[in-house]
Amino acid sequence: MTIDKKFIDQFIKVTSKAAYASSLFIGKKDKIAADKAAVDSMRSQLNKINMTGEVVIGEGTLDEAPMLYTGEILGTKNGPNFDIAVDPVEGTNFVANNLPGGLTVLAIAEKGNLFNAPETYMNKIATGKIEKGLIDLDYPLNKNIKNLSEYKNKDISSLTVCILDRPRHKKIIDELKDLNVNIKLITDGLITGALLWTLGGTIFLIGLGWLLSLVGVEYDLQKKEAAYRKILVIAEDDQNVRPKTIEELFTDVRSIHFLSYVRYLYFNIGRMAYLQANVLSAYVFLAPAIVAGVVTLGVMQQIIRAFGRVEGSMQYLLRSWPTIIELASVYKRLREFESQIIEKELIDEKI
Repeated sequence: MTIDKKFIDQFIKVTSKAAYASSLFIGKKDKIAADKAAVDSMRSQLNKINMTGEVVIGEGTLDEAPMLYTGEILGTKNGPNFDIAVDPVEGTNFVANNLPGGLTVLAIAEKGNLFNAPETYMNKIATGKIEKGLIDLDYPLNKNIKNLSEYKNKDISSLTVCILDRPRHKKIIDELKDLNVNIKLITDGLITGALLWTLGGTIFLIGLGWLLSLVGVEYDLQKKEAAYRKILVIAEDDQNVRPKTIEELFTDVRSIHFLSYVRYLYFNIGRMAYLQANVLSAYVFLAPAIVAGVVTLGVMQQIIRAFGRVEGSMQYLLRSWPTIIELASVYKRLREFESQIIEKELIDEKI
């Protein structure tokens, strides 16, 4: 069952109001206040909706209120049952420091369709190409560092570890300092960059398709071919009907096809230009970290692969544009056919 559109509009309103509430703290250097403002707004708005919504992916547990905690029931409890995943402010540091990239996130699904799991973080470790078994999550940190040092035949002090700058990593960072390892801290925001770049590419292709009138060209092509087929069929049944000569038919069809090929050529040139720029986009977003030497080549490549996965999953238009254009032209033909039927009915009524 599809979620009713009236709920979609209400959920959009929830995120809009939460984003506005948080925006009042932009540049105030208080990420906790920014997050709390979004939480309070989101909770208040969700409780006005006629539903029974359970937070299955939240920001903590009941004793950690005022966050929207896992297991919290929201809504008037008079309506359909929903699973809810929330992050009132993704990128609180961005908001607090007046930087772009802050997002208000809300996901809704019918009951039982969102994975209900306790909040947890995965242990992850990545290196360049090394021998199997040299590095392992089950090894103590100092063993992994020493193994890598011996494998590369370098002093531990010459190794660099790139790690996400989060309070939960304090123990690891302190241990790395004790080992005299170089530490490079990275923050967040790459996913936001991927979403913005993909959205920009989608808007660019939509605008290019509109400028080239691809839907109109496809519509004219289908309409002209349908008209010729109609003439040929009628000519088979009525000997008095004489269609155009084969040469005339071919010339007309060729002209509309030639126009179609030219327009699609221009569109594909624009599409390929975007794809080429797409290769460089992740490097552009990572440029400050690369220049500052914050990330090594191996870590950078892994970040770029993650960037590409998010970006690729959002590029529906890029992969499906021929189908979209064809369906849009079919829709246009059906609407014209419908208008002609209505016009004929009105004329008949007048007669």
